[in-house]
Amino acid sequence: MNHLWTGVFPAITTQLRKDQSLDLEATQRHAEVLIRSGVSGMIVCGSLGENQSLAPEEKRSVVGAIVQQSAGRVPVLSGVAECSTETARKYVQDCERLGAAGFMVMPAMVYKADPRETLAYYRAVAAATSLPWMLYNNPIGYTVDVTPEMMRELSDVPNLIAMKESSGNTRRITEMRIVNGDRFALFTGVDDLILESSILGIDGWVAGSGIAFPQENQRLWEHTRAGRWDEARALLRWFHPLLKLDTHIKFVQYIKLMVQECGLGSEWVREPHLTLEGSERERVLAIIREGIGSRPRN
Repeated sequence: MNHLWTGVFPAITTQLRKDQSLDLEATQRHAEVLIRSGVSGMIVCGSLGENQSLAPEEKRSVVGAIVQQSAGRVPVLSGVAECSTETARKYVQDCERLGAAGFMVMPAMVYKADPRETLAYYRAVAAATSLPWMLYNNPIGYTVDVTPEMMRELSDVPNLIAMKESSGNTRRITEMRIVNGDRFALFTGVDDLILESSILGIDGWVAGSGIAFPQENQRLWEHTRAGRWDEARALLRWFHPLLKLDTHIKFVQYIKLMVQECGLGSEWVREPHLTLEGSERERVLAIIREGIGSRPRN
């Protein structure tokens, strides 16, 4: 099946200044580097983009800035991470007017919805926009688990076209295919499971750590598409410690520090996140600098 969205859709950081104000120009510069690396799309204001820490007008400013920077070269999706159905509906309508190409929709924040409430929420958000969207399943981070059977119940929602599967259980990829066939494009959202997920059959990758190493990230994806498994394994062995930085509760701080070390942005984060310090900072820096120092030459 030919899906509308396939390939690498990196989730980009929202660049900030030291005083925690938005740095839209820096965010645009990083987006440009990613576009030129060959990505197929881009996701702003996701978890890595610190969506929940941004004011409503800030989120809309980020979406508008990256839509402008992309200039139609790749689709720009926005994360949707609101606490109520109504604010989510309003957000997708505003982003549609700003030129977003679609959405990555998380469950309603804070409240742990049951399956009936979860399905009702997603249907209501979907009905508020004509744009396509990706359902983001991350029960580890957001407690709500959308199972393959629940996705089958949502299969009649025409603009739901993809799923970002971040349960950490690669069995879900096969189970999704058994239950839903090729109805949805499947994206992995767990960086260090990219190779296993590719073997099982995915259509895309919402990359995190790779935003600091976009050329290598794209090359790894292309190896999996071409079935060059020896090359993919070799590249993954270098990349793996860096990819694992995306699987920690402080992944925002870790990846922003990595972006800074690679000269693509700064480490400043929005409170309640705090920049790293002490032994933790030194440990993460050691991983990053080892990766930079041993970076493959081709």
